[in-house]
Amino acid sequence: MTDPAPPAAAMWDERYRPAAYAYGLEPNAFLASQAHRLKAGMRALVPGDGEGRNGVWLAGQGLEVDAFDLSAVGVAKAKALAAERGASIAAFEADALTWAWAAGRYDLIALIYLHLVEPERRIVHARALGALKPGGLIVLEAFRPEQLDRHAAGTRGGPRDRALLYPVEALRQDFAGEEILVLEAAEARVDEGHLHAGESAVVRAVVRKG
Repeated sequence: MTDPAPPAAAMWDERYRPAAYAYGLEPNAFLASQAHRLKAGMRALVPGDGEGRNGVWLAGQGLEVDAFDLSAVGVAKAKALAAERGASIAAFEADALTWAWAAGRYDLIALIYLHLVEPERRIVHARALGALKPGGLIVLEAFRPEQLDRHAAGTRGGPRDRALLYPVEALRQDFAGEEILVLEAAEARVDEGHLHAGESAVVRAVVRKG
């Protein structure tokens, strides 16, 4: 008998179990807007990549991609999507808090809607910085606390717990001492599958490791 999945993993397994991709097949729009910063052969890491849409897109840009997610179902779908698109990714079932963050390994880490409470958020962001090569980039998009107001207007997406939402200033503190190329609160029309849709309050960052 196998041990049951942790509660969070079980929740994500159920979300990803239907054949349809919960957040669609296309990459996050902000990540895709940073394509000009990418070069073939760069090594990328995508924590919390779910069903693989962002990791597979990065692989399609010629990057060497590692991706992981809590959900075994999501990881299986990520591998299937990569195979369907002729892309090569290394996808693993793992937790960001226990992942072996190899020092100085990556040129790019994409943190797309990886929502964590404090202090876990700060811990993971520090480990991500440590896993970058000098000059490596973090590309991040997450929901701000104002997203709670958007839910009342019919927007779909984002945690309902304020502790999981990211104020701009919290990210400024997390990445203090690094070169912040982009850090902004934005109003975005999100269209990512049936679970991220509508006018949304997001925070976006691009950070270069010194």
